[in-house]
Amino acid sequence: MTDTPVIDTRQLVVRYSDKLAIDHLDLRLEPGSVHAIVGANGAGKSTLFRVLLGFQKPSLGSASILGCDSQSLSPADRGRIGFVNEEHTLPPWMAVRDVLHMQRRHYARWNQAAYDEVSGHYNIVPKQKVGQLSRGERAGLNLALALAQSPELLILDEPTLGLDVVAKRAFLESMLYSQERENCTVVYCSHQMDEVERVADNLVIMERGALRHVSPPEEFCARVACWIAEMPFRGPDPALIPGLLRIHRIDGLHHYLVFDQGDSFAAFLREHGARSIERMPVGLDSAINGFLSRHHAMPKAA
Repeated sequence: MTDTPVIDTRQLVVRYSDKLAIDHLDLRLEPGSVHAIVGANGAGKSTLFRVLLGFQKPSLGSASILGCDSQSLSPADRGRIGFVNEEHTLPPWMAVRDVLHMQRRHYARWNQAAYDEVSGHYNIVPKQKVGQLSRGERAGLNLALALAQSPELLILDEPTLGLDVVAKRAFLESMLYSQERENCTVVYCSHQMDEVERVADNLVIMERGALRHVSPPEEFCARVACWIAEMPFRGPDPALIPGLLRIHRIDGLHHYLVFDQGDSFAAFLREHGARSIERMPVGLDSAINGFLSRHHAMPKAA
């Protein structure tokens, strides 16, 4: 394992006509971890992956992957990178065994034992055509093929989208086991926060092509809290509430979701007439949704 970041972008910009898909992105991801990139649709995650894999040219700035310029990747460089996307695209007319044979010829570090171990978690028959496989079986086949490359970096773009609970669990367990055993860095994009909480060492939040936050998930959650208060009338002006992300009124109580607010926030509420105050922890899903729908501007990265 080296100190070279697996992903390093410098003032990366991607513009489609008058739409800014990536907005001066500075992102550095270190090797040896599972990095989860999250954000709403249109945050720029898939565009970032296309740039990193050399399928999309940046408008400005630069992007490197495993220390190599993403726009000049050689076949050997690509062999160090595994990629699985939500479509799980493979030729539907080919038999599984023929796809395996084709892939095996292209990768010098092919690990048949890794393929056998991962594919063994799924009901995949070698003579079956890819088009006959279920979505979960195709996902498992794609992961097995990617891990058999012995990649240094595995990029997963919504790989469990549309999978049932059993297939999703098998996919994540296969990924985590292989990541730990092979010391492979994983960059994982998902809208499923339960998955992110389970697998991620590092959380990257993007919004409208810009980087908004980077930290371990538990550190991020610790910075978000929900304060529940019985307030007279409407309570304080939202524009004056420090760190406000979102307000809900439920059963006569005000629920304030706030960022980076400690015990001083309780004092703030008391100053504005709160009769009772309770602080509640927040799960990752609520924390991220609140962070991305906040009422006030936040810095690009925290």
